[in-house]
Amino acid sequence: MSTALPNQANVVIIGTGAFGLSVAAQLARAGVTDVLVLDRFACSSQTSSRAAGLFKLVQADELRTHLARLSTEIVRSFHREMGVRIPYVHSGSLLIARSDRHADVIQREIAAARAWGVEVELLSPTEASRLAPYLAAQPVRLAAYVPGDIYIEEPASLLASYRIAAERFGARIVEQVPVTGVVVETGAVRAVETPHGRIRTEIVVDAAGAWVRSVAKLAGSDLAVMPVRHQLAITEAMPGTKPEQPIVRIIDAAVYVRPCRGGLMWGGFEANPLPLDPATHGETFSIDRLPLDFGVLQRLAEAVRDVVPVLHDAPIQEHRGGLFTMTPDGRFLVGPVPGVTGFWVLSGCNGSGFSFSPALGWILAEWIVAGTPPLDVSLLEPARFASPYDDATLRQTAIYQYTHYYEPVE
Repeated sequence: MSTALPNQANVVIIGTGAFGLSVAAQLARAGVTDVLVLDRFACSSQTSSRAAGLFKLVQADELRTHLARLSTEIVRSFHREMGVRIPYVHSGSLLIARSDRHADVIQREIAAARAWGVEVELLSPTEASRLAPYLAAQPVRLAAYVPGDIYIEEPASLLASYRIAAERFGARIVEQVPVTGVVVETGAVRAVETPHGRIRTEIVVDAAGAWVRSVAKLAGSDLAVMPVRHQLAITEAMPGTKPEQPIVRIIDAAVYVRPCRGGLMWGGFEANPLPLDPATHGETFSIDRLPLDFGVLQRLAEAVRDVVPVLHDAPIQEHRGGLFTMTPDGRFLVGPVPGVTGFWVLSGCNGSGFSFSPALGWILAEWIVAGTPPLDVSLLEPARFASPYDDATLRQTAIYQYTHYYEPVE
């Protein structure tokens, strides 16, 4: 592959995960010419391709509920709008509680979700087990069914669709080229530096995933983001498992399960997660070197053994993991970075970035083109973190948000 690069671009996007490629596709479709996407690794080879692929309409607040619905709509209409299909499975999902306290949590969540326009219905444990035969009915205290939820069987397929759309509309994607500097003069972006030369630009989008904070520092800025490891496993094929069976989320154990490759995928939010900043692990670190611990997944499977017994001792087809970018308040980082004109960020996945990437990519692209966002996303703007966070505080808040993913913070 040639590493010849242009000497200028209208927009340089750093990172080819779900966020970076979504922004690239939407910018190019909006008519922005000379959109250049750079990645220090192979395209889409880091965390996004290792995602669980789950889309979830029931969210903690009205804004994220709206964004979740918008993301699902964009996936469904992607072929019509972009000329490329995104393969997805319309499975619906089940929210499961095994205790009265967590049943109350789900009741509150679904009351809010219904007020925000999400269809949710309560089912008996037997009805829930009929929809998801791998689910044992007896331990279920409450089950809520969300018929509009979807999942993407292989996360790489979403990334491939983004890339095809971006390139179809004229964006250029260049792999294996790190950005080594962001040139800022009089408070504004002027260029990016690479090992192959300088590229003049006045707009840079930092969508570098676990490296997002390192890239921001190249521009003389900082971001309140701490990467935290997340793991999942996929079993070998199991009799009776079908793709259309719903996603199951057991919120008291912070565990999710869905059909995958004829078997089941499961993962969860462990109580003692591993924060890991790539900047402290050298230039050669990549996600394929992330230390994995299958014992974590065994403990999660044991925690739901009464309700999903088939996970116990199931033969494993794949064990994978990635790094979630966590923020102190559990919300995304979307928009211009204060103090550096032309420097934008899309990060803070907080465990949901893959599924929100359709909506957030569109919002950021529209914002860059029009100068204002197409809807009020002030709750997500980087400016909300006016004071820098030290690493210890970032680790502490990241762990807190990770471990409370399924349960609202009181």
